[in-house]
Parts: sequence; C-alpha cells; structure tokens
Amino acid sequence: MYMRLGLVPTIVVSSSDVAEKFLKTYDHIFANKPHNEAAHYLAYGQKNIIFAKYGPYWRNMRKLCTQHLLTNQKINSFQSLRSQQVELMIESLQNESRGERVVVDLSERVASLNANMTCLMVFGKKYMDEDFDKRGFKAVLQEVVHLAAITNLGDFFPFLGVIDLQGLTRRLKDLSKVFDEFLEKIIDEHVESHDENQTKDFVHTMLEFMQSGKAEFQFDRIHIKAVLFDMIVAAIDTSATTIDWILTELLRHPHVMKKLQIEIKQVVGLERMVKESDLENLKYLDMVVKEGMRLHSVVPVTQREAMEDCVIDGFNIRKGSRIMINHYAIQRDPNLWSEPEKFLPERFIGSNIDVRGRDFQLLPFNSGRRSCPAIQLGIIVVRLVVAQLVHCFDWELPNGMQPCDLDLEEHFGIVTSKEKHLMAIPTCRLNEQ
Repeated sequence: MYMRLGLVPTIVVSSSDVAEKFLKTYDHIFANKPHNEAAHYLAYGQKNIIFAKYGPYWRNMRKLCTQHLLTNQKINSFQSLRSQQVELMIESLQNESRGERVVVDLSERVASLNANMTCLMVFGKKYMDEDFDKRGFKAVLQEVVHLAAITNLGDFFPFLGVIDLQGLTRRLKDLSKVFDEFLEKIIDEHVESHDENQTKDFVHTMLEFMQSGKAEFQFDRIHIKAVLFDMIVAAIDTSATTIDWILTELLRHPHVMKKLQIEIKQVVGLERMVKESDLENLKYLDMVVKEGMRLHSVVPVTQREAMEDCVIDGFNIRKGSRIMINHYAIQRDPNLWSEPEKFLPERFIGSNIDVRGRDFQLLPFNSGRRSCPAIQLGIIVVRLVVAQLVHCFDWELPNGMQPCDLDLEEHFGIVTSKEKHLMAIPTCRLNEQ
C-alpha cells in the first residue's frame, strides 16, 4: 500500500512474500533507517546501532557488538548472573505466597527482573532510582519510550522540526542531558575501578576496545554511550513485554499452562528450579514462546528507507521512500496461519518455522542486515523466565476472574505492551527442601 506521510512517500508491506523481497532479496537497497528526531537527540545523532544510517560506520558498530558484546561466549559468561537474579525473584514470590493467598503484580516483577539482569550484564551493577535523576530510573525510561513513540511532525515535515510545534524537541533535549549525565557517570566509575576477577560487563569490554586502538573507525565515549542507550532501551523493554504477553496467554489458556508444566516436570522434576541447560529439551516451551511472539508483536511495525530508486513487483520506488513492514498483519494473516487470532502453540508441531529471521511469516527480531543482534540473549531470557514461573508456581486469577475475562488491551509505545498490569495469585509447586 502506497501513501504519503507528510512529505515522505511511504510503502506499507503487509504480506510475507513481499516482506521477503524488501528484507532479503533487495535488503542491500533497504538497509537504511529513516531520520528519527528522537534518536537524533537521545542517541547522539543516530550513532546507535538501531537507528544509525547504513554504511561503514554502522557495519563497524554492529561488528563490534556481534564480535565483542553478544558472542555466545560472552552471553554464556553471564549465565550464573541470570540464574541468580531469576532465583531471587522466585524466592521472593515463594516467601510472599507461603501460607497465604497473595495477589502479585507479575508485570512489575518481570519488568524489575529484566531491568536488573540488563543492568548487571551491561553496567556490572544494579542502579536504583536515586542514581538516575530525581524522577527515577524507571520514570525516565518510560518517558523515553513514550516520546520515541509519539508521531513527530519533524520526521515528516523537516521544516516543522525547527519550529517544534509539539514541544517534543525541547523535551528530547532535556531528556538527553539526563541520560548523558547518567552514562558519563557509569563510564567514569568503570574507568576508576575494575576488579580483574569479575566478569567483564559490556562497558568494560567497550572501554578496553576503545583504549586498545584496534578500532577501524572513530570510537570514543560518545559511541560507547550511543551503544549503551540501545542496550538500555531495547533490552529492558522488549523481553519483559514479551514475557508479560506469554504469561497472559498462559493464564487465559489453563490447558496450555498445564501441558507446559507437565513437560517441565518430566524434564526437570519438582526437586529443583529450571536451568538454562534444560531449555533445549523443552520443546513445548519453544512452541509456546513462538506462538506468544506471533500473536503479540511487541514491535508491530519496523521501518526501512530506500537508498536508491528501484522497481519491485512492477512498482517504482523512489530513493528516500519509507518502507513500513507490518509484522502485526503478517503474523495474523489467515493465508499463512489457521485461526490466526487464537493462541495455539500446537500449530508449530512438526514445523520448521523459526524466529531468527529466516521465515518471513514470523519476524519478532526482524530480518536481514538490520535484524536484532541480541536474538540469542533475548530468546534465552524469555524462555528461562517463562519456564521458571510456570514450573515453580500454579497461577490463579484474583477476585474470581475467569480466564476469558483477562484484559488484552494494548498500550502503544516503542514496544506494544499490555495496557493493564497482569495480576495473579501464586501457589508453590516445588517440593520443599
């Protein structure tokens, strides 16, 4: 579908076969990201990986992340850290629910857990609200997500960006100062002290890379801060929101929850918690996660920009055109999925469809050159947290609510989250030690 958004010619792609042409066949033409006012101010002139313009700089930055920050070896080095944080959450829930029925905010618990894991892997320590501006870490992060999701007239009418009719530029500049001060503080702390016996976090790794002089491009503190911005915004929100939607669907479909519990019990037993090494043996868990990602696109639309004039399927596409890949529509396309509005993990039995960008009917991590470089880490976190919560507890909705009454309203932002938090009552399943 063709339309004009302000001065920007825009093509909306809502079928998997056409998406494959843009993201695979002609990926070299559509590897650019369009101008984004929010990223310009918050990510140091779009120097981050997510929004940087395609070219030598972006290729080098992505290479840095894939070869130094997001290798399997690096991800595995944080395994004990992830397990520890998940176990702390489980123990907290067990203590609260022991002997009485307590309603817990699952959305808040998962979000807090994911923020803690991300901060420990990226920064080497947890950061409290008081460490991050008077508004607090979570409040500032929520404002970033909110502002980045607002339709900015400056993105579609460049001359209006100077006038700032919506007042967004002023707010983005103020927010960028808060983020910059926080990130400068983190880098300074890492420069001043480093424990050789401690697993190197992402900041240490990037500082060592910067100081080594091995970079094939300009790489200084600004570039470190741009990558850290990506890590904070992308990692904290997407995984937590995905887990939240999957848990919601499991509570809406008790038979699926029970089937998943039976699988985990057979593989793990009721004497211990789930380990990351168990995940590859949990086939039904894999189906549940895929179906949750299919039905609830946390990033429902991704955008590219044409770097040159071209012709696709007989349609002339001009250089500078914006391409919007409608993942939401593709992943609910009745021509691709039977009963697409239903949560049916069994649809993946005997299927080779994967979530890593090879199958264009299911692209939670995007595809092609601009696919998410942290796919492996994201999959591990989602599977581990879902498996642990389902294995350690039976869950019941509060106030006599029926599964079919569970709210599915969406809140649009950088990621599409639940409008209302998921509340549930846990009952311990594991045998007491």
